[in-house]
Amino acid sequence: MQKTLKQYDNVTTKCKSLFEKKLHDYGSAWRILRLSSLTDQIFIKAQRIRGLQQNSVQMIDESQSDEFIGIINYSIMALIQIEKGISEIPDLNSKQCMELYDLMMNKTRDLMMNKNHDYGEAWREMRVSSLTDLILQKLLRVKQIEDNQGSTLVSEGIDANYTDIINYAVFALIHLKLQ
Repeated sequence: MQKTLKQYDNVTTKCKSLFEKKLHDYGSAWRILRLSSLTDQIFIKAQRIRGLQQNSVQMIDESQSDEFIGIINYSIMALIQIEKGISEIPDLNSKQCMELYDLMMNKTRDLMMNKNHDYGEAWREMRVSSLTDLILQKLLRVKQIEDNQGSTLVSEGIDANYTDIINYAVFALIHLKLQ
């Protein structure tokens, strides 16, 4: 478990660094995005990863790792939107954004540790392509819940799906040696 925590923290530190740099460049303009827009952006990134895994020719110079980092950061934005609500203007300063980023990442890390304990690090035997497919499945679930105006009968909510997506993407990055 210690190896996993170290790898997890190394990956998420790189994600946070990119988020912080983009926050400097763009501010919190993402605060105006509805959850459905964030879900669609994550879906596009996951589809691109799947395409990279299946196609021999790549036309854009961004790697699977770059796209998985994007999935993590957009999913953190979605969790923040769930927590704070959507804003009509960029309403958070950098310090507030980074505090919320850390809060959401820490909750996600805690869930990973609990699940990792119960599942015995089964993800280590998974292929990156399987993790990609699980992310796409979670996104399709989120889209369905969004289409149902958030109503579910027995399923986890949207936030649980975003949290799982983050953890699957971190596992994929560990497999891809971004640690």
